[in-house]
Amino acid sequence: MTNSIKMLLVEDNPADIRLIEEVLKETNNELFVVKDGVEALNFLNHESNYSNTPRPDIIILDLNLPRKDGREVLNEIKKNNDLKSIPVIVLTTSNSDDDIIKTYKNYANCYITKPVDFDQFLKVIKSIEAFWHNAVRLS
Repeated sequence: MTNSIKMLLVEDNPADIRLIEEVLKETNNELFVVKDGVEALNFLNHESNYSNTPRPDIIILDLNLPRKDGREVLNEIKKNNDLKSIPVIVLTTSNSDDDIIKTYKNYANCYITKPVDFDQFLKVIKSIEAFWHNAVRLS
């Protein structure tokens, strides 16, 4: 697959954003970043300052977000007929069994606990990019 993938990263941690941007700048994918759940839904619904945003091919979603929690964002995405087909990758610090169960019940496509180790974190981001760019066929 040689096409660019449009990724929406919903993340409030500046260090994580920088690392993900650094890994993905070496690809031909487009990364859009919003820092809370309200912004994420505005982006996806083309509201507020996001009237001309593209539809992302995948969403990388943190659960612990300001203003609107990632769990709520996931729930709203998957209840919306226009958005529910977008794959959502949950990438979060939480390793709570309850969070894992609830996110899969809300149709997350995968759940990844952020590694604390820098090198492991980079490997995870690279593997996400490789899997969704090379192995998966997106609509």
